[in-house]
Amino acid sequence: MPKTVLIVDDHAGFRSIASMILANAGYDVVGEAADGGEALEVARRLQPDAVLLDIELPDMTGFAVAESLARMDDPPVVVLVSGRRKTDFGGSLARATALGFVAKDELSEEALTALLH
Repeated sequence: MPKTVLIVDDHAGFRSIASMILANAGYDVVGEAADGGEALEVARRLQPDAVLLDIELPDMTGFAVAESLARMDDPPVVVLVSGRRKTDFGGSLARATALGFVAKDELSEEALTALLH
């Protein structure tokens, strides 16, 4: 089970809420990033077990970030999140190098724990 998590989202409010949810579920949020470039830099430096990753970032897609993370020597588990519904992404989610997807309005301790355990 992943213990350390990096949160990647361009909205500070969402990062704060996700951090509280993860902390309540027993995870250690070791870092945050607001865009894809920063996410890759922070992930390489901190080596988190998991990354909660927004699909729609200002500089690149979460799909591209997930692909880069998957090429790391010890890649983290990636959970994609979005304010949009799963069906909005067609087959992109099925092809993604991520463990799963959670819509932001469905983000909960239970949803994350179900994916990360």
